[in-house]
Amino acid sequence: MWENFKRALYLNFIEKERWRYITDGLKVTLTVTFFAVLIGIVLGFLIAMIRSTYEKTGKLKILNVLCSIYLTVIRGTPVVVQLLIIYFVIFGSFNINKVIAAVLAFGINSGAYVAEIFRSGIMSIDAGQFEAGRSLGFNYSQTMWYIIMPQAFKNVLPTLGNEFIVLLKETSVAGYIALQDLTKGGDIIRSRTYNAFLPLMAVAVIYLVMVMVFSYFVKCLERRLRKSER
Repeated sequence: MWENFKRALYLNFIEKERWRYITDGLKVTLTVTFFAVLIGIVLGFLIAMIRSTYEKTGKLKILNVLCSIYLTVIRGTPVVVQLLIIYFVIFGSFNINKVIAAVLAFGINSGAYVAEIFRSGIMSIDAGQFEAGRSLGFNYSQTMWYIIMPQAFKNVLPTLGNEFIVLLKETSVAGYIALQDLTKGGDIIRSRTYNAFLPLMAVAVIYLVMVMVFSYFVKCLERRLRKSER
């Protein structure tokens, strides 16, 4: 049994340096996730500010309608369909880099969920906090930035962390546009060796480790934020 395992290990990872499919795919997965998270945070923050401002003041009505349409469309369609539309339809006539297409697709998708997470955090803050900010001489923007958002961020951090974990795992569908991410790398090895167990288990373990590491850092950040309240 041990000899069979060693032969399978050699066949799947050592022979012809097939382990490179895993490492190269991991780099692509981390790259797409990192930049998609940045887009999601920026887009989600802007949309959350627009929607919460409308709900509290009645201003920015047209922008709020556009944001509502965006949220409805993005949250109502599968991310893999959005990925295919962006790559084959929107950029179908351009020679766009697959990584860029994936970053845009996952970033735009994540932005819709991050927006609602931020908005729920903002709306959870007691109205008295706004009044306190006004009594200190802050305008609406200053009150939001210095008083409301720090409290809202602490409230939504666990949910925000879960969203980014989901985003990391969602990038596994990038293979639909022939992007060689981590999952696609494992599948290429499977197609070359006709052995599915080891390459796919390796992919699963790597995803699990990344999620555990990210969850650990989120918990550490939560503890530091809690200490800062004392």
